[in-house]
Amino acid sequence: MKKFKIIYKVENKKVKKEIILEKNYICKDFSLNIKSNGNYIELLPNKLIIIEKVLMEISYEYIKSDKIFINGYQSWSDSKEVDINYKERKFNFLISPIVKKYKFKQYGDYNFYNYKNRSGIFHSSTYTYIKSKKNIYFLGSLNDYKSFTFIEHNTKQNKITFYKDLEKKEINSKITLFNIINIIDTNESKIFEKYFDILNLEKKENKKVNGWCSWYNYYENITEKIILKNLDNFFKEKTKLNYFQIDDGYQNAVGDWLLINNKFPKGMKYLAQEIKNKGYKPGIWLAPFAAEKKSILVSEHPEWILKDENGKFVYGGSNWSGFYALDIYNSDFREYLKNVFDVMINQWGYKLFKLDFLYVACLIPRKDKTRAEIMRDAMLFLREIIGDKEILGCGVPLVSAFGVVDYCRIGCDIGLDWDDKWYMKYMHRERISTKNAIRNSIYRYHMNGFAFYNDPDVFLLREDNISLSENEKETLFWINNIFGTLVFTSDNISKYNKKQKKMYKFSQEIKSREILNVKEENNIFEIKVKLNSKKNIFYINLNDKKIKYKNIELEKHQTIKKEY
Repeated sequence: MKKFKIIYKVENKKVKKEIILEKNYICKDFSLNIKSNGNYIELLPNKLIIIEKVLMEISYEYIKSDKIFINGYQSWSDSKEVDINYKERKFNFLISPIVKKYKFKQYGDYNFYNYKNRSGIFHSSTYTYIKSKKNIYFLGSLNDYKSFTFIEHNTKQNKITFYKDLEKKEINSKITLFNIINIIDTNESKIFEKYFDILNLEKKENKKVNGWCSWYNYYENITEKIILKNLDNFFKEKTKLNYFQIDDGYQNAVGDWLLINNKFPKGMKYLAQEIKNKGYKPGIWLAPFAAEKKSILVSEHPEWILKDENGKFVYGGSNWSGFYALDIYNSDFREYLKNVFDVMINQWGYKLFKLDFLYVACLIPRKDKTRAEIMRDAMLFLREIIGDKEILGCGVPLVSAFGVVDYCRIGCDIGLDWDDKWYMKYMHRERISTKNAIRNSIYRYHMNGFAFYNDPDVFLLREDNISLSENEKETLFWINNIFGTLVFTSDNISKYNKKQKKMYKFSQEIKSREILNVKEENNIFEIKVKLNSKKNIFYINLNDKKIKYKNIELEKHQTIKKEY
């Protein structure tokens, strides 16, 4: 049995309705056109209605051994398989001052999905699956370009609830509320191939590209000298590098993209040319929809800043000096951004654009636009003004980037340690964590080559300026090379020892990969994959202790590779 619930306003009156989805429904305010056994629901209003809440419930009989995949809202949100008693953590009132100070709610879906903080109730974005011993039951939305879908599992009450993010949406014409597909199969890859095929996302060629990024070694402390030194190191080693990407730290402030600080006296055009002279494609980082509080953009153009219903500036988060979201529908801001990319592409000569903190574009819904519609508009606008140059999306609701970007981050930022400080586990799901980045790379590998090419973030082999153990560095290395298409490092490779050079060379020699099987048992992953046509099996221990698995002794965070 399927139930449909809606809360809306009509003529300043709040109305609640609960409907059993058996046949088409008609009332004085609207009618429902129901197809595909209730999986497709279309609403036809008779007058203007303003949506407050829309959901659909279905019954599902969970069993104790089920594993359920929960997909995070954006690139950095943790994504994993959980058991039926999993508890999704809500922000505790004891840490609310910290949450408020650092704007943690802005990074994820906390402002528009109600976290229950109860065992057995948790949610997934856009799609989910339930993996039993017999088969895999997949549920996915087909209209998340129009409105985001949150799929809530309630294993205690044996029900699945589909929530549509239609907050404040004014509806005066026909609208598709739900368009859900369910697929049952024993083969995970076939399920996702079918899902992406229905979304008209064609499978791309299986390729792997290599690159260097300045962030995870130098962070904002980059200089012209540091960039040139690392560039020279790769050239001297005759490295077959595709991209050489300059990250945050070259600009006056976030938002002031064409105002270059004094650490780069010869400017960004000069660096792009030097990179091309070495035979690599130059890449550059920016956060196009964000502006730092201390930026000139904020002081000179406050009218470009996104505002809430009370007219207050909307914070995007607490990075840098704190930053605001920008209004993608402001015509003057759009012209400014067009000019930024015109200069970077046609004057400076950059070929790859790492676009970060993209989620801020859709923090506030409009009367005529849902968050999903705003985010999709934002992504299509970026593609329009960047043209045929390559886009690496980051910090973006993933469904909004489907088919638009070339590459996309599918996990959080890795750290220079394994799992950040202990207390950060009680903060937001989008926190920095090498462990979480590895898990996301595994569980989101299905997107690779369909929605876009996956960027698992960088691997690090160096010994200086890092707290990762040798086991942890090797595990990160293998995960990136197995599951990533865009495989970057941030190391100064001139400091590599013989073992590190050998590993890096092996990374570059990997031309083809085919994932054969992935399974997890108690934080131990067993991954079967073809690397350059050779069958390999990887045993990966994400536990914080030594484990024996299939008569194999695995140290904490260790990966063991075998050919078979």
